[in-house]
Amino acid sequence: MMDFYQYRNIEFSRPDEIKNVQERLLKNHLDYIFDHSQYYRRVLNGIALNRITLDEISRLPFTDKAVFENHNDELLSVPVSKIVDIVLSSGTTGKPTRIMYTENDLQRLAYNEEISFAGCGITSDDVVLLTCTIDRCFVAGLAYFLGIRALGAAAVRNGLNSFESHMEMIRRMKPTVIVGVPSFMHKLGLFLRSKGLEPRDSNVTKLVCIGEPLRDRDLSLTKIGGYLEEIWGAKVFSTYASSETITSFCECSAQKGGHLHPELAIVEIVDDDGEVLPYGETGEVVVTTFFVEGMPLLRFRTGDVSFLINEPCSCGRFSPRLGPILGRKKQMIKYRGTTLYPQAVYSVLDGIPEVTEYYVTVSSDFELSDALKVYVSVENNACSAERIMDKLQAHLRVRPEVVISGKDEIQSQLFSGNSRKAIRFIDRRINQ
Repeated sequence: MMDFYQYRNIEFSRPDEIKNVQERLLKNHLDYIFDHSQYYRRVLNGIALNRITLDEISRLPFTDKAVFENHNDELLSVPVSKIVDIVLSSGTTGKPTRIMYTENDLQRLAYNEEISFAGCGITSDDVVLLTCTIDRCFVAGLAYFLGIRALGAAAVRNGLNSFESHMEMIRRMKPTVIVGVPSFMHKLGLFLRSKGLEPRDSNVTKLVCIGEPLRDRDLSLTKIGGYLEEIWGAKVFSTYASSETITSFCECSAQKGGHLHPELAIVEIVDDDGEVLPYGETGEVVVTTFFVEGMPLLRFRTGDVSFLINEPCSCGRFSPRLGPILGRKKQMIKYRGTTLYPQAVYSVLDGIPEVTEYYVTVSSDFELSDALKVYVSVENNACSAERIMDKLQAHLRVRPEVVISGKDEIQSQLFSGNSRKAIRFIDRRINQ
């Protein structure tokens, strides 16, 4: 089942060839999950799986995060003796879920990241600084390390460390690539400048950005993406992944969306009613994984909102590309006649140099509208709440209340609790 290597470079094949490969892989996948997963054997019972084609996958049931929470043991498709690594999802919109990987799953993860990194031009000659954690049951740092190792590049596993520590690594190890969260790498660049080290004069030529969107709906760089290019003088690449799918989508050298690796997954975009949407339309990202052994998935609803691009890419690949993540489905805000996601607010705030930190709260107002409030800390008193509200209104067509607070107060909220990520969105709506 694990011979995914034979399909290397399939994304450069014509669309009809890609479809033929995915038809075979889907059939193998359905056979595997029915034979090995207690959960899927139950929910797929009575369906003529041998008659399901790629075009008919929408006839099959979805899997959502509640399945991981409520049927975790039933999802496991191998004996526990074959499990070599156990991961917890970040729990962005709920409690963390347990995902169990076999040795083959880790090899698949390494392969996914290897071909993704290669796609954006990283080679065995590169030195890659990792600024993401590799411990605490988190998969991202491990995934990138395995991919860098498979590619033959050198990994500098400095992880979640101080600006001072990363500055020392940049001086001593001379990395050519940095992998990290965009907002963190922006602050790191500003810190280096404050210490007399110009980021543009370093060896860094590429920034692989994780955890936060880097592009707008039209694929242009967000404000934070533009800041990164300006400060570092480097190319920036966006990547998207989820712990459950063990699959990532990274931009290639063309920087126009994250490429799907057809041998590893099928991706659909669905609307609120679960109907599959055509290419280009925005909806929830749904992933069916191939070659996952421990916890294989069928039509997994990620909760993330994006769209698919199906035109051939200038890099020569014919595989579809996933657009930027525009928000989380559960985080959609209805405010005074306008629908928006927190990320749209973040993009505006990231474009105001005086804003140092921020978070957003939403609560129930009345049936057709939410109450939206933005809390920020600012670098100097020249930036007023009124000015920030003007900026938000200009970009979003709505004018939420802005509250200016001290930086320590904002940060205490961002990093409260046990979350591994900064909590910038606080949902106090009754029915959420």
